[in-house]
Amino acid sequence: MTTTPPDALLFIAPGCPHCPAVLQGLSELVKESLIGKMTVVNVAAHPEQAAEYGVRAAPWLRLGSFTLTGAHSLAELRQWTGWASSIDGAAHYVEHLLKQGGYKQAAVFITEETSRLQPLLAIIADPGASLDVRLGVSALLEAHANELHKLLPQLADLTLHADHRVRADACHLLGLTGSSAARTYIETCLKDAHKEVREIAEEALAELAKT
Repeated sequence: MTTTPPDALLFIAPGCPHCPAVLQGLSELVKESLIGKMTVVNVAAHPEQAAEYGVRAAPWLRLGSFTLTGAHSLAELRQWTGWASSIDGAAHYVEHLLKQGGYKQAAVFITEETSRLQPLLAIIADPGASLDVRLGVSALLEAHANELHKLLPQLADLTLHADHRVRADACHLLGLTGSSAARTYIETCLKDAHKEVREIAEEALAELAKT
C-alpha cells in the first residue's frame, strides 16, 4: 500500500550543535522522497513562529504528527519518518513520549485523533514493555473509555494471550467498554488459571454492570 510521505518542519538556532546534522539528515530523506517537503525556520530570525509552536530548544522537529527534539541520527530520522507514515507508528511515538515523562503530550496526541488508540493495544500486548509505559498506555485508554467499544475484537483476542498480565489488562479494559458483548469474553476469564486474571474479571463484570 502506498503511503503519503510526511512533511517536516524544523526549527534551528545559531550555535546549535545538533542542528546541522538533523538538517542534513532530513535533506537526505527529502532526496529519497521519504519526506514530502521540508520547511526550515531559524529561531533567531523568526521568534514569533517559535513561540507559535512552543519551541523552547533546537533542533525542534515536527515530522507529520510527531514532535521530536534534540539530536537524531539519519538512521533514527529514517525510522521516525517510516513511523510517521503509518497509523501503527502512533504506538512508537506514545511509547517515546511516556519514556520521557511526557504523559500530557501523549494525552493531547491521542485526543487529537482517537483512532490512535488502536495501535496502543500493541503495547498492552507486549509483556516486555516497561511498567511505566504500560501504566501510561492503560491510563490513556481508560481516559477514552467511551471509545473502547470500537476495540472490542482486539481486546477479546488479548484475553487469550499467553501472558497473564496481558489477559488481566484486557479484562479490565473490556469492563470499561460499556458493551454487553464484552460480557462473554470477561466471563471466560473467570475460569482463568491465574488468580489475578480471575479477580480482574470479577471487577470488570461489576464495572460493566454499572452501564
